Amino acid sequence: MVGESYKIMKRVAVVILNWNGKDFLQKFLPSVLSSCSSFNREQTTFKAEVVVADNASCDSSKEVFSSIVAEGKKGNISADCHWIGLDKNYGFTGGYNRAISILAKGSHIGKNKSAEGNHYDYYVLLNSDVHTPNGWLLPLLSFIDENAHVGVCQPKILSYSSLHSFDKSDIYFEYAGASGGFIDRYGFPFCRGRILSHIEKDGGQYDTPIRTFWATGACMVVSSALWEKLQGFDEAFFAHMEEIDFCWRAALCGYQIWSIPQSAVYHVGGGTLPNNSPRKLFFNYRNNLLMLRKNLPAKGRCRVLFIRKVLDGLSALAYLLQFKFSFALAVLRGHKDFADRRFCLGHSRFADRCDLRHDRRLLRRQGGFYHDARDRSDRGHPLAGHCHAADDGSQARAVHHHHRPDDIRMDRH
Repeated sequence: MVGESYKIMKRVAVVILNWNGKDFLQKFLPSVLSSCSSFNREQTTFKAEVVVADNASCDSSKEVFSSIVAEGKKGNISADCHWIGLDKNYGFTGGYNRAISILAKGSHIGKNKSAEGNHYDYYVLLNSDVHTPNGWLLPLLSFIDENAHVGVCQPKILSYSSLHSFDKSDIYFEYAGASGGFIDRYGFPFCRGRILSHIEKDGGQYDTPIRTFWATGACMVVSSALWEKLQGFDEAFFAHMEEIDFCWRAALCGYQIWSIPQSAVYHVGGGTLPNNSPRKLFFNYRNNLLMLRKNLPAKGRCRVLFIRKVLDGLSALAYLLQFKFSFALAVLRGHKDFADRRFCLGHSRFADRCDLRHDRRLLRRQGGFYHDARDRSDRGHPLAGHCHAADDGSQARAVHHHHRPDDIRMDRH
């Protein structure tokens, strides 16, 4: 009977990507192991395993990992935990792609163990600087499992500095993801709970589940079927905004992205690259342009990119006037690198068949920037342009639909 119940349980891999993050592992891995062990004991639908994928760290991350796992086995930690060591730093995109490929093949469990039935139903991508309290995982998995049209979801992302706050009115959202992500008509991302650099307090104003445009890579649940269909992240991005590109491609394939605030985690943020890093600024500006070039329909794409280049130029000028020369240079380098890459960049065939005029009309009805997103939970983001393949695969039309088409294929970008 035990064996039979195990076979029908849906397998979940909580994958933590690490790069020289021994301090974060020491601080946060125990909470992940503890919450996943509690999760496994309290229900019989899912079985969670924890995987640390290491991007060739040169610190003592592996020794810290081994010590935490050994200590956990002495206590009440029952979740399986695996270490996947990569041969070099492949970045956020390549690191996750390779780690999940290894998981899908079952090669992480060792040569002496059987990989039979080693299929995972869901992957949880989790940053190494995230504290996970008990009860965070079940609302996410229950929602995505019960709604076949949902391919990605995220919890509420709160600031780690608010975790031990005695004043409940002093809890803030965290910059990366907050309570669900959107983009405006020119591709600038923002969140429920965070517009530009303004971060709101969490007063329960965004406690309703809502369909969003993107989910944060700090903590996102992805169905394995969708991951395989999209072939993971686009490695041209390396790091930053790859999750927005992934969610956009998912939407073009007919999947939905949701924020589930009944689950909450606490994120430090800026663990690999600080928010004020010129290198991070370079990735953000370059990758935003790559994302627009890939996913916008051909009609109107050049106009949007032209406006973005003008706005980004003004941004670089503002940095110069503030004597932030390294920041201005990062913007210019981002645009130069985009120009070098744009002609060899793949483009979604479905994006070309979407009606951008329809997207603009929807955007105007939603008030342009979608500020009051909590009152529009039944509307998708205008730039999603959900495309649906015809039966013969020769045509596609822009529709808003509530099922997961099985006949759509996405080219690797």
